[in-house]
Amino acid sequence: MAWKGPQLMRLAQMLLRDEHQAQDVVQDVLAACVAKWSRIQALEDPSAYLNRMLVNAVSTSRRRPWRREHTADPADLPEQTLGDPAGPHAERARMLALLQRLPDKQRMAVVLRIYEDLPDAEIADLMNCSMVTVRSNVHRGLATLRRLLAEEDPHRA
Repeated sequence: MAWKGPQLMRLAQMLLRDEHQAQDVVQDVLAACVAKWSRIQALEDPSAYLNRMLVNAVSTSRRRPWRREHTADPADLPEQTLGDPAGPHAERARMLALLQRLPDKQRMAVVLRIYEDLPDAEIADLMNCSMVTVRSNVHRGLATLRRLLAEEDPHRA
């Protein structure tokens, strides 16, 4: 299996509101994997196991009070202009800022479905909920994102 660090980092950044916190969570997950790497490699789908470890670590990090104190308010983020020469980077930053405005469960479901392209059953397993809850969270999250996009620029959305 190819090293999964960059994919874990991308997923963590989308699930969390802070890039540094995402780095900490990924580092914790990878450190935990070292001791049991031979068992993880022997699994049928080690990638799914690592994703599960990451989602669990994200959930755990949200319960730590010292981590919650440092989350940034999305309203404090700088405005991105449409004519930004950074192009795709500016659009990605804009979408990440919009994702950060979603409730945790909705953001997690949308990221796992849209960005990671996981099926409902696997998302439900990762989030420890039913497939109906996954579909509901994805539906509500996408509806909220559409509304936020329309509020930003009524002609674009």
